[in-house]
Amino acid sequence: MSNIVKKVGFNFTFNPVACEDCQGRCCTGESGYIYVTKSEALAISELLAINIKQFVSKYLFKKGYKYSIKEEKINDSYECIFFDRELNGCKIYDARPNQCKTFPFWDYYKTRIGELKDECPGIINV
Repeated sequence: MSNIVKKVGFNFTFNPVACEDCQGRCCTGESGYIYVTKSEALAISELLAINIKQFVSKYLFKKGYKYSIKEEKINDSYECIFFDRELNGCKIYDARPNQCKTFPFWDYYKTRIGELKDECPGIINV
């Protein structure tokens, strides 16, 4: 049985086994936005056992008309506030936003496979 993930419309595949040694490159590095919907925010706040207002205040910031998860700047890296370097993983994995669940299969990377390969060691050209 293969762990390789394929998605229609993408000229690459993804091997999630690479995440074990990756050091969270998709969760760290350049600053970016991790958008959350209202239902995702509710799910994360439930997982963290805090009310939604506390969650929004502590972990989100408003960007235009959307909300994004805050980042921490550690040395020269911007890291998702929920990335745990010691565990090499996500503290909210079971309730992570869809944006995180769908990585690396984002439309942005359809024409930027080289850039994606620099970021993600699990990418295999087809």
